Amino acid sequence: MKTQRFNTISVLVTLLFLTAAPVMAENRYEIDPAHSSIVFSIKHFGVGNVYGRFNNPVGKLVFDEEKPENSSLVMEVNAVDVDTANQKRDTHLRSADFFNIEKFPVISFKSTGVTKLNPLEYEIKGDLTLLGKTKAATVKAQHIGSGKDPLGGYRTGFEAKFTIKRSDFGMDFMQGALGDEVQIITSIEALKQ
Repeated sequence: MKTQRFNTISVLVTLLFLTAAPVMAENRYEIDPAHSSIVFSIKHFGVGNVYGRFNNPVGKLVFDEEKPENSSLVMEVNAVDVDTANQKRDTHLRSADFFNIEKFPVISFKSTGVTKLNPLEYEIKGDLTLLGKTKAATVKAQHIGSGKDPLGGYRTGFEAKFTIKRSDFGMDFMQGALGDEVQIITSIEALKQ
């Protein structure tokens, strides 16, 4: 009797998994690093803004328009990929004064919740990890669009603008000469898997 009950439960679990898997799979996307950007700006001497970017962001996106609470985002960049179009400055940014890439090579964001605010705007709560410190972050993301590409794939895109304080993560070098607040624009394009 126990074996029969176990087999019945096994069959039910298998059927549930097989019927749920296609729904989940159709909402899965992989971030396209060639068509995604992380751009930042920081004040320099209080008189101008210096811009930079992180190349090659990667990650996974689950986007469920019908049930946004089922959506999620995991994204990361290698700190070595910081790029301000100035080799000397980039080398300094990779040092222990700033991103300390030898000790903390990856910057990551992992969502903990997604809420739809209106037809095109979502609030994404998550954990941002930089320099080994994880802080809660909330960003508003605009859904730019979704559709087929010329190669037969299906893509979706989002953009978020938000601000962090570098001192919250222990990046205190050159406070005053450089601003504490860092403006960030994250634009992702993701390909359905």
